Amino acid sequence: MVCGLVVLAAPTLDSQSTGSLMQGWLTLQPGVKSLRISSFDKSGGNNDRLEKIAQGERRTLADIKGAGQITHIWVTIAPPPPAVSRHDIILRMYWDDETTPSVEAPIGEFFGQGWNESYPMASLPLAAGPREGRAMVSYFPMPFRSRARIEVENDTGRQIDAFYYYVDYEQFQAGALPADTPYFHAWYHHELTEAQSYGENEWSTLGPEQKNTTGAGNFLVADITGRGHYVGMNYYVHSPSPMWYGEGDDLFQVDGEPWPGSLHGTGTEDYFNTSWSPNNLYQHPFFGYARVNGETGWLGRTHVYRFHPTDPVRFQKSLRVSIEHGHDNNLTLDLATVAYWYQAEPHKAFPTFPDRESRKLMPNIGPSEIHRWRDAWRKQMGSGGRLWGNEKKQP
Repeated sequence: MVCGLVVLAAPTLDSQSTGSLMQGWLTLQPGVKSLRISSFDKSGGNNDRLEKIAQGERRTLADIKGAGQITHIWVTIAPPPPAVSRHDIILRMYWDDETTPSVEAPIGEFFGQGWNESYPMASLPLAAGPREGRAMVSYFPMPFRSRARIEVENDTGRQIDAFYYYVDYEQFQAGALPADTPYFHAWYHHELTEAQSYGENEWSTLGPEQKNTTGAGNFLVADITGRGHYVGMNYYVHSPSPMWYGEGDDLFQVDGEPWPGSLHGTGTEDYFNTSWSPNNLYQHPFFGYARVNGETGWLGRTHVYRFHPTDPVRFQKSLRVSIEHGHDNNLTLDLATVAYWYQAEPHKAFPTFPDRESRKLMPNIGPSEIHRWRDAWRKQMGSGGRLWGNEKKQP
């Protein structure tokens, strides 16, 4: 299945067959050599890490010359969250001497770890393993023709004491990579969305629902120029309200087509292969809820993911992926996504990466804040001694 993601032409039968994930085990690969770059202690000791990465410093993890394909990445960092913010360590990848990155995202969000938190995640291309999600893993195939360079930037505001990693890759003979092999890309986008002027009218709580007939104001997941295929996203939503956050439709506009697009969805949880406003943990290789806040409705932080190993969204000229933040974009949400895709180079340069202040996480809302909301409501109602909470003020 994964094999089909790195071919722009029609996939072979093997790449879509039931056994395709392990099909490579059954084929000898003359001229292919398996190699690794890691943080091992070259003195033979046990100090197997990069050390003392200063605030603002960039460190190169791998700089590979020649043709090949990265097959596996593993990373763990000390001290763990929240002491060192994985939200503020920036991961970048460059292919074939390009000057703008093809991958640019906080290292936590790239691997499926939101909000500088640590929790387990298990999907086909990405995982966060024991202990407590601190081992971050990628199995995305990342081919290159002449060079691959991976770096991290420390923007945490403090020193990173220790950074451990593997980058496993296959070295190919010159010219062995097929001409129609695309390159791996990933882009992070974060936005504190703005509610509509008529209010946060989800589920018609405040009156009749309005309609969205343009897609204007949708949260942008990816805006791609070129030829390739989209293969999934990590979606991190922080809701300041117990109201359901996910009535927003997903929208894929292929090759410049107008709204409603040729792939228009029916709701956020529907795109993520779930239903009926879930708030329970569930992890499948292709989709899941890796982190939920189920104590007070949908208040708080939820991490959802979906990958497309058998159903990538293919495009010939461009692709714009967006999703409403609530029906008709009527909710204020702290939203972030990392989109993943493959495309032929060159790619359109990403917008300037947001600085630490722009990436700043919104604080959690808890019982004390909700109680203050209730107190303000009671005062508005006249502070009656037996006010319960669902009374309506008389005109």
